[in-house]
Amino acid sequence: MTSTTLTMARRNPSLVIGCVLVAIVVGMAVVSFFWTPYPPTQMAMMSRLQGPSLSHVMGTDQFGRDVLSQIMVGAQNALMVAVLAVLIGAVIGSALGLAAAAVRGWLEELFMRICDFAYAFPAVLLAIVISALVGVGATPTILAIAIFTIPVFGRLARGAAIEVWSRAFVAAARTNGRGAFHISLRHIVPNIGGLLIVQVSTQIALAIIVEAGLSYLGIGLQPPAISWGKMLADAQTNMSLSPTLAIFPGLMIALAVLGFNLLGDGVRDVLDPRLRRSR
Repeated sequence: MTSTTLTMARRNPSLVIGCVLVAIVVGMAVVSFFWTPYPPTQMAMMSRLQGPSLSHVMGTDQFGRDVLSQIMVGAQNALMVAVLAVLIGAVIGSALGLAAAAVRGWLEELFMRICDFAYAFPAVLLAIVISALVGVGATPTILAIAIFTIPVFGRLARGAAIEVWSRAFVAAARTNGRGAFHISLRHIVPNIGGLLIVQVSTQIALAIIVEAGLSYLGIGLQPPAISWGKMLADAQTNMSLSPTLAIFPGLMIALAVLGFNLLGDGVRDVLDPRLRRSR
């Protein structure tokens, strides 16, 4: 990364704020692998529904479990599901989009119509249908999110790749006898990589919402796995007694989603040469 790009990154408020918020969520997730204030599943009925205090910074839930410990482990599970699902969808979708741009013809049209069909359903609804078909738990949740992520990256990669295929250096490579596979790896992928990275950040934000929604409905992560969405569902019955049970996981979902969206916007502003010239 050049010094000019680094300077732009430091001056980009979206990128800075996004990095800070994502760092907070990632930091909580990483720390939870080694330490939490209390065992996240440890029950203490004598301490149930306590408000925030020095001993329990975010209070305790209806079973006396420490909310902060659950929030930290919930960050770990949310990121694990979202990142894995989006990476799977990005790799498969981008490969299909690159192939469609290279081959063209009826295969490209078939691929685009499949993508259009997938886009006809909201992401959460499609994930619910897939989860209902393949089951509940972490693996089915990752699979469900990955499946609706594939057409997103497929359309994006295909559209961006077609534009690059029309450039002079690609025509020169074809004249020199380079095949479509070599051109895609050597010329197309480096030129659309930044665009795909930005989309990865945006899709992770969406994946966090979908995972929380599935867990809230009871068809996502299952106990003893901890999910922010499941924490929100459990908090409903005790809202009048302890509203913070819903506030903290809801706030974490909002911060994580906002962070990844701002991070994607910031990276796009830094990497997009057209935006760079306009400034």
